Amino acid sequence: MDEKLQRLLGDAARAARLRLGLTQAEVAKKVGLKSGVYGRVERGMMTPSVPTLRRMCETLGISSDVLLSLGAQARVETAPVPPPVAGEHPELSRIIHILQVWSPDRLALLRKLLEVADSNPAE
Repeated sequence: MDEKLQRLLGDAARAARLRLGLTQAEVAKKVGLKSGVYGRVERGMMTPSVPTLRRMCETLGISSDVLLSLGAQARVETAPVPPPVAGEHPELSRIIHILQVWSPDRLALLRKLLEVADSNPAE
């Protein structure tokens, strides 16, 4: 694998991990790698094996096309997560980043779900 592809794969893995709010150590454990090895993958210094690539896709909830930077969806999903606005909870920032690419229909459905959840708080 060439260096550019390694770097793109690492960037995609990092973006997906940050969207999920996971640490490198958490992903490494789920994937079955040592934390330092997974860190090298994210930094574009190491190419994972095909079985490891599959486990990364499953753990990060993304397709191999995204990890390998194939297609338009890969560019959307690997966009960096912006830093939170001052005073904004980091989880809210991650959610907003994800929702920015949703269709209006999906956003309307989510709003309805949130309204129902908000009107029936768990006790």
